[in-house]
Amino acid sequence: MSSVIRSQSIGIKDRSFNYGDGIFTTMQVRAGEIQLWPLHLQRLQASARQLGFTDIDWLLLQQQALAAVNQPEQVIKILISRGEGGRGYGCDGISAPHIYISVSAMPDYKRMQQQGVCLQVAKLQLAVQPLLAGLKHTSRLEQVLLKQELANSDADELLVLDQHGFVTEASAANVFMYRDGRWHTPTLARAGVAGVMRQHIMQQADIHLVDWLLPELANVDALFICNALMAIVPVSHLQSRPLSVSLVQEFAKQVIC
Repeated sequence: MSSVIRSQSIGIKDRSFNYGDGIFTTMQVRAGEIQLWPLHLQRLQASARQLGFTDIDWLLLQQQALAAVNQPEQVIKILISRGEGGRGYGCDGISAPHIYISVSAMPDYKRMQQQGVCLQVAKLQLAVQPLLAGLKHTSRLEQVLLKQELANSDADELLVLDQHGFVTEASAANVFMYRDGRWHTPTLARAGVAGVMRQHIMQQADIHLVDWLLPELANVDALFICNALMAIVPVSHLQSRPLSVSLVQEFAKQVIC
């Protein structure tokens, strides 16, 4: 069965280290409790099934995740590697999955939530691979490059398209758009990460799944980005066009517990 590792060490033959053959989730701890834990667990389980991971002790994982909480406010990350194996991409002879749990300080997003962020369209476009679309896997070089692009820009965040030109997500967050009296979010059928906060919002409100090219955003009234740590952050400007922050803040009151 899988093993849980809470140290900083990682084996030289670990599949996630060598090939990005792993999945992960990043969780917010508030008032000493992991927020949205059932959704985080469900996503890990679904991702493990999709990638063919075997022999994961989910009860042990849950116990260890809860045991990792040692501060009222913090971040806990769970990473599941397929395991350790010999040289090559093939999966023969691989050990049981390894589960790595780490903790870190919780960032402060209050200013962003109150004032909003300025969004620019990224030059980098996400590769289209439907078999990996939605998964939060550990092959994240695209996001590394996006963060480099963001650091060299004047924007607070980047709006990212896929290689077919469809609006997909932000550099490390999902995106929701308000137009024609309702909220919309990309389908993520070709690329992107199906975030836990996105899932939570879709369970709380009537959200329309869309495949929009960039010109479709010309008439949106409001836009926000979200993930499990920042919750909902309004977009105050898309490129140079101002958007409604108050509309997002009112919506956030309805869906964020």
